[in-house]
Amino acid sequence: MKDLPTQPNQTRVQQSFRRGLDTYHSAATHQADIANRLAECLATVAPNALTNVFEFGVGTGHLTQAIQDRFTVNNLRLNDLVPECAAFAPSTATFLDGPVQQVPLPNDLDLICSASTVQWLDDLPTTISQLSNHLRTGGWLALSSFGTAQFHELRSLGSNAAAPSYCDAEDWRAILPKTMKIKHLSQARRVEWFPNAIALLRHLRDTGVNGAASQKWSAKDLKAFETSYRDRFGTPQGLPLSYDPVWVIAQKA
Repeated sequence: MKDLPTQPNQTRVQQSFRRGLDTYHSAATHQADIANRLAECLATVAPNALTNVFEFGVGTGHLTQAIQDRFTVNNLRLNDLVPECAAFAPSTATFLDGPVQQVPLPNDLDLICSASTVQWLDDLPTTISQLSNHLRTGGWLALSSFGTAQFHELRSLGSNAAAPSYCDAEDWRAILPKTMKIKHLSQARRVEWFPNAIALLRHLRDTGVNGAASQKWSAKDLKAFETSYRDRFGTPQGLPLSYDPVWVIAQKA
């Protein structure tokens, strides 16, 4: 697919995830759980043998492993914006780096999947439509993303780190092309707690999820951020950070 423009924030997102690559697999526990649930939901509706599979935004392989644990896959193509993610790919897979909009794909895919990635796509409907064109009739699209409550604490305090395409579950009915029939759609907000602002910011750095952020932190900035966060959201349990995962599974008619 070479007819779509690259995303304007892709360099910053790439740098952020590359910076967190060494810590991502162990730090991104929510993303690991989300990927496992996506594979579990897919396994309830899709056949257990899939000939041609394409996964984008593979990162360190949370979803890759979950899919391989539940399905027999003959041809596996993997993609990530960060070339170094190739080191985490199975030796039997083909790895293609770069923006997903520019990855050349065949037109007979049985499954296109991605976990915790599509929220970074600026033009989500167009990209999903283009990807769906590469599914065979009866092929599957399995995605997890995040809803509008994702990191709402940070956004309410003026953070510019939000991904461009947070969409609630029901939004996907309009995003998906008419050829895709929804088989599973769910959303489940969860909260992680941190003892202080430094721990919270370290979590964001270690998981690379602040890919759109451009702020440089001084000691004064950090103190002001901690005070504002505690005043607005602090509880005896600590500082909350909301995750708002969404799961979407659709089949091509």
